[in-house]
Amino acid sequence: MYFRNITSKISKLLKIFPVVAIIGPRQCGKSTLAQMVCPDWKYFDLERPSDFQLISSDEEFFFQNYPAKIIIDEAQQLPQLFSTLRSVVDDQRSVKGRFLITGSSSPEIIRGLSESLAGRVATIELSPMKCNELVNQSLPDFYSILVNAEPQNIQAELLALTSPISREQMISQWFSGGYPEPLLADDKEFYYYWMDNYIQNYLDRDIRKLFPRLNIQNYHRFLQLLSNLSCHHLVQSDIAKSIEISSSTVKDYLDIIHNTFLWRNLYSFEKNKKKSVQKMPKGFFRDSGLLHYLLKIKSHEDLLVHPIAGFSFESFVIEEIIRGLQATSATNLDYYHYRTRDKAEVDLIIDGFFGVIPVEVKLGVIIPKRSLKSMTVLLDDINAPLGIVVNNSTSIERLTEKIIQIPVNYL
Repeated sequence: MYFRNITSKISKLLKIFPVVAIIGPRQCGKSTLAQMVCPDWKYFDLERPSDFQLISSDEEFFFQNYPAKIIIDEAQQLPQLFSTLRSVVDDQRSVKGRFLITGSSSPEIIRGLSESLAGRVATIELSPMKCNELVNQSLPDFYSILVNAEPQNIQAELLALTSPISREQMISQWFSGGYPEPLLADDKEFYYYWMDNYIQNYLDRDIRKLFPRLNIQNYHRFLQLLSNLSCHHLVQSDIAKSIEISSSTVKDYLDIIHNTFLWRNLYSFEKNKKKSVQKMPKGFFRDSGLLHYLLKIKSHEDLLVHPIAGFSFESFVIEEIIRGLQATSATNLDYYHYRTRDKAEVDLIIDGFFGVIPVEVKLGVIIPKRSLKSMTVLLDDINAPLGIVVNNSTSIERLTEKIIQIPVNYL
């Protein structure tokens, strides 16, 4: 049983809302976490035929018998459940912490939560394991500092950070990804079999069921092509030509892969009024291990010499940061990429109540001053107090008055 960073957040939300929903990709640990947070609650799995029959045959009767303290796993298997749950909640609206539900790989659960249970449910996303979870360490202080520190103190607090995670542990996580089952098995052969079956199940079960009219062969080719474009700016017309589909179909495919939690779309940051922003889409595979499997990269050594290495490291760092921030109390967080028409780029823009924080990711150790130009100009343009460079250095350093270098293992 590994501690997950969002455990305390779920417990807190159960005291505020009647329903809490944990969503995320298949096999990331949602069922285990739900039962760990509420070990004494009754558990129902809608992928188990007997449980599906019990609930679907008469939903109102089911909730009469189980009016509270129940976990419903894989709720997307029964979309009509959400409207029934709404009436059940409204009968005793003031009662909190009644239902914990999970869902994966389905736009249906997002629609059901937003339309039927709006105002009654808190939704929280669980991703594959973050590095600190895998090595059984608490969430690094980096995230609480970003969210809670006073603006005038944030640089000093970041410069004083320490890390319980080694660089070697972080690099291992980068190569292998964060899906719990293949990592915890500690068996290389099992790891590759697991990854192969995960991809096949994603295509043959989830995608076929969710989108029965979708051309699976074209979508599979799209998946393979996209693995070479992770953290690149995407030219949809070029992708369309490569797999002989329309640009509108490429846009649909990007929505599908994002909404099924394999890929994260990053939108353009457009709040810099002094520059003309290029609104080119960008995104990345959320799990670096899955990306490396699709690219047939078999070792850390092979990864370091692969053309994708820098882009893969960038996507890994961005996802680690997002997973860490999701575990904090921060709300209304947005994530962007930034690119102007004169090719000034910043890898990640974090936008929250604490302000705007640009983040640049570098695979190496040495940071040439010229590589900081885009971030320096952006910081001045938007009057932001802090920029962060994440790399493989061994110490935290102030690179300029506003830019701090933070080694990846401090995340």
